[in-house]
Amino acid sequence: MASHASALKAHRQSLKNREHNRQFRSRLRNALKTVRTAIAGNDLGAARTALRQSMSLIDKMASKRIIHKNAARRYKSRLSARLAARS
Repeated sequence: MASHASALKAHRQSLKNREHNRQFRSRLRNALKTVRTAIAGNDLGAARTALRQSMSLIDKMASKRIIHKNAARRYKSRLSARLAARS
């Protein structure tokens, strides 16, 4: 374990940041699942609404570097393609 005050503080911060990032990733997974189930259920209105909200969340996560910007683009592209295929 760290013994310097600065190292102890950095450790506390890392734990706090890790939990914050875990919550964000969990929100992302739930949002993606919501869009996918709406598309699978042919509920296109709900799918469009969920996709709009998911894209906002994806962009926020990419801007905060919780996920990589290319991963964000990939999520958005695949969801849009799925919705377009059903429309």
